[in-house]
Amino acid sequence: MSTKHLKHQRIFLILILLFSSLNYAQEYHDFLVKGSLIDDNEKPLESATIYIEEPNGTLVDYTLSNQEGGFEIAGKVQNDSLFLFVSYTGFLPIKQLLDLKKQSNWSFNNLQMKIDDQTLEEVLVQAQAAPVTVKTDTLEFNAASFKTKANANLEDVLKKLPGVSVNNAGEISINGKPVSKILVNGKSFFSDDPKIATKNLPKELINKIQVVDTKTKTEEFTGKEGDSQNKTLNITIDEDKNRGYFARITAGIGTQNRYEASGIANYFKNSFRLSVLGGSNNINSSGFSFDEIYDAMGRNAYSISRSSNGSFSINGNSFGGGNSGITQTYNTGFSLVNEWEERTELETDYFFNRSNTETKTKINRENILPDRIFFNESSSISKRENDNHRASFDLSFRPDSLTRISFRPNFSYNKGRSQSDSETKSFQEDFAVLNQAETRNDTEVEQLNFAARLGASRRLDTLGSYVNLNLNYTNNTTDNQQLFYSLRQIFDDNGGVSDTDLQDQRIKENTDAKTFNTGLGARIALRKKIFLDVEYTLNYSKSINERLVYDNSTKDFLLDLSNDFKTSSLKHRPSLGMVYRSKKLRASLSAGVEQLNLTNKDHFSGNRFESNFTNFYSNFYLRYKINQAASVYFNYESQQNAPSINQLQPVENRTNPLNIIQGNPNLKPNLTHNFYFSFNNYNYKTKSGLYTYAGADFIQDKVTSISQTNEELIRETSYTNVNGAYSAFIGANYSFLFSRRDFYDLKLRLGLSGAYSRDVGFSNAVEFVTKDSRLSPSIKLDVDFTDILQLTPYYELNLRNAKYSLPTRNNERFVNHEIGVEVTSFWPKNLIFGNDIAYQRLGNVSPGFTNNFILWNMSLGYQFFDEKATFKVKVFDVLDQNIATRRQTGEDFIQDTQELVLERYLMFSLTFKLDKFGKNKG
Repeated sequence: MSTKHLKHQRIFLILILLFSSLNYAQEYHDFLVKGSLIDDNEKPLESATIYIEEPNGTLVDYTLSNQEGGFEIAGKVQNDSLFLFVSYTGFLPIKQLLDLKKQSNWSFNNLQMKIDDQTLEEVLVQAQAAPVTVKTDTLEFNAASFKTKANANLEDVLKKLPGVSVNNAGEISINGKPVSKILVNGKSFFSDDPKIATKNLPKELINKIQVVDTKTKTEEFTGKEGDSQNKTLNITIDEDKNRGYFARITAGIGTQNRYEASGIANYFKNSFRLSVLGGSNNINSSGFSFDEIYDAMGRNAYSISRSSNGSFSINGNSFGGGNSGITQTYNTGFSLVNEWEERTELETDYFFNRSNTETKTKINRENILPDRIFFNESSSISKRENDNHRASFDLSFRPDSLTRISFRPNFSYNKGRSQSDSETKSFQEDFAVLNQAETRNDTEVEQLNFAARLGASRRLDTLGSYVNLNLNYTNNTTDNQQLFYSLRQIFDDNGGVSDTDLQDQRIKENTDAKTFNTGLGARIALRKKIFLDVEYTLNYSKSINERLVYDNSTKDFLLDLSNDFKTSSLKHRPSLGMVYRSKKLRASLSAGVEQLNLTNKDHFSGNRFESNFTNFYSNFYLRYKINQAASVYFNYESQQNAPSINQLQPVENRTNPLNIIQGNPNLKPNLTHNFYFSFNNYNYKTKSGLYTYAGADFIQDKVTSISQTNEELIRETSYTNVNGAYSAFIGANYSFLFSRRDFYDLKLRLGLSGAYSRDVGFSNAVEFVTKDSRLSPSIKLDVDFTDILQLTPYYELNLRNAKYSLPTRNNERFVNHEIGVEVTSFWPKNLIFGNDIAYQRLGNVSPGFTNNFILWNMSLGYQFFDEKATFKVKVFDVLDQNIATRRQTGEDFIQDTQELVLERYLMFSLTFKLDKFGKNKG
């Protein structure tokens, strides 16, 4: 062993001994505080906040009282004295000195709280805000109570809150339920992208973080129940800080011609707020979901998140053309919010995005027929250019305290151009080539989407009665100009060309889809807790699809490949419902008759099809609050959906010469029965939470593809209705928080999700059944040594077992592994060193496809100018192993795909921040 190595060992040993001696040199006091709370009538007070602070105001620990009003807090501190605070909405707070020199155990049985009389001229007790407050339908956190690193943003605060989880993609969940919206002082912050708020709002600005059920503005005004399975965060700002600005600008340049530039600025004054952003990069980023450590490069590109409905997403919210390829973007936009005299509110925004995307894709596909198997190998390249404009306008007006009128128009305009080339070969089981095809596509497209919503609501009494009217209109148009070329060759047994099919076409395709929807509803209070709901909805939609195909050489019109198809649907549904609403139980049962008329007409052939369907509609909802921290939820709903216009139109689509698609005008709408159940509980005493969920979908008349493959392996596909398809899912999340507030926070998250599905399909007119089961356990640990080190290791296992009834289809079983760790060091001061390392292994992929890789992103930053400027050196994919490989399995195929991704690059960047809040200058 070298002398240098021995020296390092001695230094490390000395540091350990020094730390241990310092730790033992400090005298710690154990303490135990317990008791129970009652009101003036000697009834127990549930969900009061009990918290302990050091004399300097530092929070030590907290809990909430249980159903019997009981509470208990135990710990170990260095102080000789502490302060006990008790807080409960509507009651005067309690403050008690705890002298730990005299005693370590404290008991406060039947501690009586007095009602807060607002006429009192004197404030009897002054205390800092409670760290956690539970109100009727709101969970509120005091941001200042949770210690974070200097210059923290909203996301840093959220990671410290009990029951709150933030994954690598920036997606937030509260006790297992996803956060779908973030508001600032009750108003939207940059449209509906929560990550722009979490990455850019500084902690210094934040007063309270309120968690509520997600509601529409109409539901907020009328008091109607919202979506309890999705949460909204409302960030409140102190009045004395609710004026000023904050801004950030970043610029970076790197190897491989990579670059990034982005800026965001926010000005606010009371109810007025203006935000402006802009940027450009070629590293597949929007540039605004800014990461403090990795800037626009982001964290682990392969983060996987799952929601409580059994679905999952990879890479979070992708930007600029999917999860593959390399995209260069230019974007800008603004958001404006204002309010006048608490009667008129305005929210408006505009965004522009230009993206240029290059993709390269390689696919191996195994196709299973009832009597044989064949294979496809394909490769493709494409370039896409796209300009997108989006704007929205939300104006609401209250002519009096009982009435609200709102108008929300929005539009988007999209203009793009793409070029693509592909090659495909089909093989028999002995790898003899049966056919091959080459295609080339040049496409120009223009899309205009417009929507407008007019709503009016009026409250009828103080019990919760109301009436509302909604009018909605949408109009989406597409103009598609396409030059399409394909050459298909079929080979005989000797390898010679037996047949050739050449297509050189000019295609004009226009679609025009209009929808008009009106809804009239009323809620009538029959008793204090019982309501009658009366609703009527009318929905009319009309879609026109005109597809004109010409021979590009002869200019001849190809009638057999063209269509002028019109489909319309008229759906109306009257319904009656009963609602029960109390402090603990909310339930509703509604039912009605849904009538649907479908009309399809092909102007070229003169064929017209009309169908009428009548279904019984029902919905049942129940939410029972066991206590303020635990609840049970159940929901059932039936829904009818009409087929799409592409599934209905009876005209051949030959743009894929190896798979010719034709719609079926005789399709029926499908009827889905959806069941969902959840249970969640958070124990504030042990700082642990459990969230479980389960659900199922049963589909009648599901629309599925039916295909026929001939001897040359040319497939013809249409659609039909089937029964017997269903799916189910189940999952659970457990979280635990352990905190030594003067040293570290530790968060443990355990997850388990499972899914099962049964699908029905057809292959060469033979019906087959697929049964697919999945299981995914996961574990994640967050360790935060505040201002020193953040450590986040995680592991996820994905098991899949698929069984198929086709005799030629082998059952599929494979296992995927993902393990990773995020390490961020904030020591020494002003130096930030981040490493994000993820290893992924994919089970059972085709030969020639890479099935394992390590993705390692690194960042080293130095802060200066009073931490307002940061210079960084970043490396994306340190080991140069980044890949985009995935396996898809369907009823009659197995497909492996590998796509173009970003490769290793080094980048240097510089970030500046400016802020000023109220009278305090940052």
